[in-house]
Amino acid sequence: VQLQASGGGLVQAGGSLRLSCAASGFSFSLYRMGWYRQGPGKQRELVALITSGYGTSYAGSVKGRFTIARDNTRNTVTLRMNSLQPEDTAVYYCKADQGQTGPYWGQGTLVTVSS
Repeated sequence: VQLQASGGGLVQAGGSLRLSCAASGFSFSLYRMGWYRQGPGKQRELVALITSGYGTSYAGSVKGRFTIARDNTRNTVTLRMNSLQPEDTAVYYCKADQGQTGPYWGQGTLVTVSS
């Protein structure tokens, strides 16, 4: 099982980034996928989820700014992040789980938002 996250970087406040997570080694379409983040000195927290049936949910702090999507033909999950703020600075991780199976975690990609 592999989850390869990419797309992080340095952006100014108000800017946008698109994260991508490429999955392999499991039946991607059957899994719920999520993005989590861990900021400096903070615990890892949920950012967004997308179910196998394409239902989505978001943390209150990102609702309306971030969009999670999945492409089952490419085994990828993306996170579009708009109106980024310094408090969004974190390492972003993708996660896959399905009932009793998993979770599987990717290696993380760093997002830094400058003020």
